[in-house]
Amino acid sequence: MDDLVNSAERTDGSLRSPVLVIIEPLTLTRTCFLSILRRELIGFDVIEMATTDNLGCASERDVRLVALSIGDKSIADPSVEGDFALLLHCCPGAAIALLSNRDDEATALAAMHRGVRGFFPTSLPVEVAVAGLRLVLAGGVYRPLPMVGRGRALPPEPAQPRRLSTKYLPPGLAKDNAEMDAIEFTPREQHVLAELELGLPNKLIAAKLNLSENTVKMHIQHIMRKCAARNRTEAVLRWSGRLSGQDRAAE
Repeated sequence: MDDLVNSAERTDGSLRSPVLVIIEPLTLTRTCFLSILRRELIGFDVIEMATTDNLGCASERDVRLVALSIGDKSIADPSVEGDFALLLHCCPGAAIALLSNRDDEATALAAMHRGVRGFFPTSLPVEVAVAGLRLVLAGGVYRPLPMVGRGRALPPEPAQPRRLSTKYLPPGLAKDNAEMDAIEFTPREQHVLAELELGLPNKLIAAKLNLSENTVKMHIQHIMRKCAARNRTEAVLRWSGRLSGQDRAAE
């Protein structure tokens, strides 16, 4: 009798858990995804299916994310458009992540324009893909950096770097000179910042950006100094605008 009660409690607990759905037609690939995500995303009930035809079984569940594999298909393929429509109908509150054998900029942009929250080329390392899924589940958006992929180096840095407004600096550290009213980040530093926001360690950042670990550490030190941050987490928060100088002054 106790075994029946415990079994019922486990089943009921599983039904109340937030759900992540994997849709992948290839059995071996789908099984590997399932094993990895069940190990890495504790607390989620990971459901796998071969096609969107079975989405109805999850329509009454708390589906947080659907990872749809489209293989070599383009975003504009009628079957992919049909899958999107079915996803929106059955899981209207879920974020959509796309798994694609393509890793070109046009495909990534087309996916984002359709409201996809995560674009994952199958060339990504497993650790990076899992970190990206965590970001999407936390409400963020993930896509690989333009021109960064397996076996490709970053493009040369342009002469004019992007800037970060001094409103994220602690009081008194803003430049008085009007021409120096912003913090300058080089493109390399922006790339490193984007990976730091995913919570990736230096080793993975180095592998993804085709840099040495020492170079990554150097960029992080420069970023922290420019942000007047005490650690890498604070630097990311200042860069993304979630922590103002007043917040630090109140600590």
